[in-house]
Amino acid sequence: MLSRTVIAARPLARALPSTLPRTALNQIRCASTTPPSSPAEDLAASDTGDPFMNGNYPNPPPGKRSLRDPYADWWDKQERRNFGEPLHEDNDIYAVFSTDTYSHFTPGWGAVLLGTFVASVFGLCAIIRPFYPDKPSVPRTFPGGLDRELGGKGAMLARSDGTDV
Repeated sequence: MLSRTVIAARPLARALPSTLPRTALNQIRCASTTPPSSPAEDLAASDTGDPFMNGNYPNPPPGKRSLRDPYADWWDKQERRNFGEPLHEDNDIYAVFSTDTYSHFTPGWGAVLLGTFVASVFGLCAIIRPFYPDKPSVPRTFPGGLDRELGGKGAMLARSDGTDV
């Protein structure tokens, strides 16, 4: 109950001033006086300054660092990079701890291994099938054959919908 009273009182809201001074953000827009002759020329003029739109940061060629030599003399041995080496724009994809490129098996050899596994499982099932005891060797017998208990001849019939009790 006390915590609800404290929250409802909002002591921090009353301690801080309700209006803070704000800075005025004025934006100055300038338009070109000569229109571009074609859209392609306009696009080419805008891309010449920074084609990758990354502030002219040197973007090294893509390559996973987990495929680099682990025994080389790296400044950062865990990430396999040297001091001052620029990071790629997609560093999270090319870092050491990103998902690895799968190079253990080719797709053809993987299909052979999968087919061998499936064939061996079905082969084992085919070998075990004749010897598997899915039914008892001697069926059980009951006196009278349970004819009456299973609703056969001599069993009491159930009441139909039109009869009274």
